[in-house]
Amino acid sequence: MSNDTQGTSTRRKFLGMAGMMGAGAVLSGCTSVMATTPNKPNLDAVIFNFALNLEYLEAAFYLAAVGRLAELNGVGGDSTKITLPQGYSGVVPGLTGDMLAMANEIATDELAHVRVIRQVLGNAAVPQPQLDLSGSFAAAGDLASEGKIKGFNPYAGELFFLHGAFIFEDVGVTAYKGAARFLVDDSAGGNLENAAGILAVEAYHAGSIRTQLYQRRTQQAAAGLTVEQIVQAISNLRDAVDGADDRDQALTANPANPGVLVRDANIVPTDANGIAFSRTPRQVANIVFLDTTGAAAKGGFFPNGLSSNGTATSDYSAILAIK
Repeated sequence: MSNDTQGTSTRRKFLGMAGMMGAGAVLSGCTSVMATTPNKPNLDAVIFNFALNLEYLEAAFYLAAVGRLAELNGVGGDSTKITLPQGYSGVVPGLTGDMLAMANEIATDELAHVRVIRQVLGNAAVPQPQLDLSGSFAAAGDLASEGKIKGFNPYAGELFFLHGAFIFEDVGVTAYKGAARFLVDDSAGGNLENAAGILAVEAYHAGSIRTQLYQRRTQQAAAGLTVEQIVQAISNLRDAVDGADDRDQALTANPANPGVLVRDANIVPTDANGIAFSRTPRQVANIVFLDTTGAAAKGGFFPNGLSSNGTATSDYSAILAIK
């Protein structure tokens, strides 16, 4: 979705997401989306509002990195509800050439995700929540490095930006993958197909960021740590907050895929079958809240919690309880 023609085409297809809800239900607040099917409740609108919260975050992060944050206002976001690091001045210093072009493309994609999900949900779309792109990164850096990195700022330089992107890039992929089994509308052009389309875009983004970091893995980054060591620390942090298992993967030596002959590179985090792993909404929330208790309702990147529209379509309790 890097230009208007592609965006328009995608939005038309994505409008098929109304599917079982019916267009009238979408525009009146999706009051029928909680209806049950013979096999499972229809939580599609709740899932997409949960995803919308994450898309607001990703769009804000990338748009801020390339000096385009005001564009968020044009798709229903609110740039005044974003906390940025002190001294933030626009385009990340040193982010130029091909890297700037890549960051701009990702920013445009994430902006389009916000726009199209809001269009599909209509009045049921939740507003943008308060987002913290300052203290959250500082806290994540401190936790991940066990106090070795203080005041981490993803907008201080190109390499800092890449590490900041890595903190939650994989999370978007695993979130959409994990939500797929709960979506009811699997019709052509419906919710499942379009969620898969967004997942694919997020995976391209994550792969691009991981590739850049892998190529620089031996470079000294901060606090006497290499890029690889910092990425490993971030991966360990995500593992520490998303549950008891050890599913997250860094840049090298993927133990879950012993069949790979050259095991140094781990650009694509998969299981032994080459399948991307999943996270439940609760596991995703733990990461973006930087929460180790597994029960927090706010914190980290969402200081006031996820956004609500006051209806059942933003009651996240059911999906956060899924194991």
